[in-house]
Amino acid sequence: MRYLLGLCRSSVRLHVRSCHQSIYSRHSNPRRVGVDLGEKRLEISSGLLARFADGSAVVQLGETSVMVTAVSKTKPSPSQFMPLVVDYRQKAAAAGRIPTNYLRRELGTTDNEILTSRLIDRSIRPLFPAGYFYDTQVLCNLLAVDGVNDPDVLAINAASAALALSDIPWHGPIGAVRVGMVNGELLVNPTRAEMASSSLNLVVAGAPSSQVVMIEASAENVLQQDFCHAVKVGVKHTQQIIHAIQQMVREQKVTKRTPTKMFSVPTEMVEHVRRLSSERIYAVFTDYAHDKISRDEAINKVRLETEEELKEKFPQAEPFEVIESFNAVTKEIFRDLVLNEYRRCDGRELTALRKISCDVDLFKPLHGSALFQRGQTQVSCCAVFRANYIMCVLSGVPISSAVAGVAIGLISKANPDKPTEIEDYRLLTDILGIEDYLGDMDFKLAGTNKGITALQADVKIPGLPLKVVMEAIQQATVAKREILGIMNQCIAKPRERRKENGPVVENVRVPVSKRARFVGPGGYNLRKLQAQTGVTISQVDEETFSVFAPTPGAMNEAQDFIKEICKDDQDHQLEFGAVYTATITEIRDIGVMVKLYPNMSPVLLHNSQLDHKRIKHPSALGLEVGQEIQVKYFGRDPTDGRMRLSRKVLQSPAATVVKTLSEKQSITMGSSSIHRDGSDS
Repeated sequence: MRYLLGLCRSSVRLHVRSCHQSIYSRHSNPRRVGVDLGEKRLEISSGLLARFADGSAVVQLGETSVMVTAVSKTKPSPSQFMPLVVDYRQKAAAAGRIPTNYLRRELGTTDNEILTSRLIDRSIRPLFPAGYFYDTQVLCNLLAVDGVNDPDVLAINAASAALALSDIPWHGPIGAVRVGMVNGELLVNPTRAEMASSSLNLVVAGAPSSQVVMIEASAENVLQQDFCHAVKVGVKHTQQIIHAIQQMVREQKVTKRTPTKMFSVPTEMVEHVRRLSSERIYAVFTDYAHDKISRDEAINKVRLETEEELKEKFPQAEPFEVIESFNAVTKEIFRDLVLNEYRRCDGRELTALRKISCDVDLFKPLHGSALFQRGQTQVSCCAVFRANYIMCVLSGVPISSAVAGVAIGLISKANPDKPTEIEDYRLLTDILGIEDYLGDMDFKLAGTNKGITALQADVKIPGLPLKVVMEAIQQATVAKREILGIMNQCIAKPRERRKENGPVVENVRVPVSKRARFVGPGGYNLRKLQAQTGVTISQVDEETFSVFAPTPGAMNEAQDFIKEICKDDQDHQLEFGAVYTATITEIRDIGVMVKLYPNMSPVLLHNSQLDHKRIKHPSALGLEVGQEIQVKYFGRDPTDGRMRLSRKVLQSPAATVVKTLSEKQSITMGSSSIHRDGSDS
């Protein structure tokens, strides 16, 4: 049996080897190219690792290395879209560490890994051929990290090289760089230390002919001209990376596979839909009385009627072909309206904003609240101050200036001779959902009246000319300022004074002698105070506590609570070393609770201070509730402020012996006198 199993395993290995022989030979010759990016050198290599993958590449900058493998099935997917999976993983071992969790293994993906995977996906997805619905997987593994150079941008370049060097159909390569700005100077692929002081974090992915496929940026109010210059510098350096990958592709003589099937819509079905429904679709898109819901309902009504007729006319057609035939005509009519007639489906000009309204202070109990409405889209937002932040907030949140954002869309027409180039285009300001869905770009920009704070561009076509990108930034800047003007009419600057019911913070002094009472056993009083009033209490120093309250009312309630807990009930001035009569109020296993005067809070007299004899329970001494005993006062404990009392010091061994002998002597004398007078004989 073992012999047969061995033969089976051998045959499986031989089959796998025969299937991958051509792939293995294609990657068997390691190649390496270098790209000079300023003072740094980016190295791209392939052919050494992961030779059974359709494509693989390693990109290194400094001592940081990322390996990416790309594979794609040869059978089409049942999905009616491009089933692309990008998975970026950072291994602790790459930094010379062991995972810190108790399992000592990598757990689920982190937020950074997910965001980096999306960054790579957005860069490479637009360059897959239309209708290529084949399961494709791009795996990015961090091999080594030096703590100086970030690996995320390297992973984009490695994914580009892996796809370009594979036989997977893909209209690449692309290149990507990060651009920072330190003291006004632009840095390409800055180190982590440089990024800590950078006012710009721009990642740009470029395609051949200086086109842009992806932009992701955060900035500290960077001026528009500086931001545009940074994009141009970034695109310029991406071209060097693209040329290096193209050189590797030429040397390797890569030939792309011919897919068994490319999903497309039959021309005759599209023509039939055009004859049946084009006028009705056009009527819906030019009826400006429609809102989002009614427009969608009207289009869906036409869709259902058209699809029923298509199924009767073409009974052998696949569901995808029926659906996409209508979608193709709908998209064509919608885009032609913009390109040829300069008309949008809601009647706006191409650069016009939807109607905007703003309102603030909607809910009085909240620290801050606002409603922003643009078209039919509403956003209700509230602001809440944290206890450790309220110290900085007396006048509203002291932001330097207001920030607004806007989305710019694109409707373009490809050059018939060069499908990757744009022949004509229109930019749309403040796009609707349908304009995003049927358009070529979602270009989101945010900033102040002075500069840019964030930008994200998602592109659906193989690339944007730099001219279009610059125009989009300019058009978004104009719209942003218009939105800020509307917002300023509602509220132009932070409030100079806080709201009457806004949060307050005060310091409370609690003497060391009363700290134990203030905190309570196991922090009971503090927890009770916070639960009942909603305040947050933190200790500042030995005798000071900071009390943060969400409203002045909560602060007043908390102050009353604190006064009640810490009220000065020591009406009598106790003298150190003096002896007092104490009343037992409670018997406990560890001692007795006593009061020295009626309105005093009971204090513990521990078993160790009750008597010289070692006792386990006060009942051994015959003590009872209500009994009065003599105690000596030794002041308060300097650490916790507790009153120090002792009964033991009044029960000295010598005094006890003398007292006992005296009692015995008196008893003996009494007995003798009784015998002498014979009264008891």
